[in-house]
Amino acid sequence: MTATAVLRAEWIKITTLRGTVWSLACVLLVTAGFGILASAALGGAETVDGDFDPLFSVLTGVGPGQIAAIVFGTLAVSSEYQSGLIRATLAAVPRRGLLYAAKLAHVGGLTFAVALPTTLLSFLAGGAALGDRALGLGDDGALLGVVGSAVYLALMALLAAGLAAVLRSGIAVLGILIPFVLVVSMVLGVGSSAGVADYLPDRAGQQVLFAEPPAGLAPLAGLAVTALWTGAAVLAGWWTMRRRDA
Repeated sequence: MTATAVLRAEWIKITTLRGTVWSLACVLLVTAGFGILASAALGGAETVDGDFDPLFSVLTGVGPGQIAAIVFGTLAVSSEYQSGLIRATLAAVPRRGLLYAAKLAHVGGLTFAVALPTTLLSFLAGGAALGDRALGLGDDGALLGVVGSAVYLALMALLAAGLAAVLRSGIAVLGILIPFVLVVSMVLGVGSSAGVADYLPDRAGQQVLFAEPPAGLAPLAGLAVTALWTGAAVLAGWWTMRRRDA
């Protein structure tokens, strides 16, 4: 099969699988919903507090939204292994590197395509709820926050996809990543281990959500750290797909 044919086949599989479609829709609903609600819920006292960050307040939905992105990336790869369809797929596309690249292209591309208008919607609608306390797109860090948040969600989806290629089990990947981003990073972020936690994939990438990042990493540096984690997972998945039998 040609590269175009493989891309088309993977597009059909990803966009017709109920779980991937719903998880991708949840990236929009959860990210924008939480961001808008959080901004609307802020009172005047909170916004004059020294810890108030007008960018984070409108992009706070990226935190829960990353769970949907992780689920999407996981299902896009693991579903074929769990159903046994991967054997037929590999028979039709023996070039495993091409097959893997096509899957990742759709995972990263679709996540970013949904996440970018989502973060923009969250920024604009959340900003409307904040009123004169909100940032404009032209303010320092605002545009980077909107675009960088979409990049971050795409990276987390690709991280999950890479791990799914290694473990071949959606349950295993979700059982590792979801507790990791919800619990482990939070626990390590307290006390003497806080400096180490800043270099975990989720905490590093989320520096882009802040006008004044709380960690020592700059927003772009944090995204680069997340990209390194994602690259390692993607390479591990590529090696596993090439070396293991279906």
